[in-house]
Amino acid sequence: MGIDEVLAAARVGVQRLEPLEVRAAVAAGALLVDTRTEAQRREQGELPGALVIDRTVLEWRLDPACPWRIPEATGYDLQVVVACRHGYSSSLAAASLRAVGLHRATDMIGGVDAWRAAGLPMGQGPADVRQ
Repeated sequence: MGIDEVLAAARVGVQRLEPLEVRAAVAAGALLVDTRTEAQRREQGELPGALVIDRTVLEWRLDPACPWRIPEATGYDLQVVVACRHGYSSSLAAASLRAVGLHRATDMIGGVDAWRAAGLPMGQGPADVRQ
């Protein structure tokens, strides 16, 4: 199976969100997680309200049963919206979060590129980076 098939499988049955839907979900209590690299964030800007979590530790920080979780990882019913640059790796990350029990994990269609194309604001302050 190639990456296109893996990506398609990761998206089966998932309600992915458009940027305006992400904004509404965050206002309703969803956790927005930015997995872009530091270089990508420097180039594109910070995603307002997002927690920055490196993709290499994402599952450990968000699994509510993990001793290395962040305080916001309050339960398996938490809605998590993952964002990346273009909306591809975020689909794989959200699928991995669903695999550890975060059944409402999803991602943003088109990534931060789509957020910016929709004319939504980018953050001005420093990112909330979680190690």
